[in-house]
Amino acid sequence: MRWILRSKIHNAYVTEANLEYVGSITIDENLMDRVGLLPGEKVLVVCNNTGVRLETYVITGEKGSGVICMNGAAAHLVKKNDQIIIMGFELSDKPIEARIILVDRENRFARYL
Repeated sequence: MRWILRSKIHNAYVTEANLEYVGSITIDENLMDRVGLLPGEKVLVVCNNTGVRLETYVITGEKGSGVICMNGAAAHLVKKNDQIIIMGFELSDKPIEARIILVDRENRFARYL
């Protein structure tokens, strides 16, 4: 069994950073659907601005809003307007075809990669 990339949202922009929230990352439901992320799923977040890597879990954001919000302690590491990559993995003994998307500056689907 190996951890294999299953979902990736490439070059998203953080729209909010909310220190007061308990924790997690809020993601526009449209983007979650495109890559197959589920509420509560663990994800790896990489900040292209600072190189920070962190794990958290997904909260569903308003459909079509473009929201990408870093919540809780993660908001100390990843700030509003930072560009990030969000990745979900699956433990499998077989190859997986990852669902990878590129988004535009407003976090709208641009194309599959």
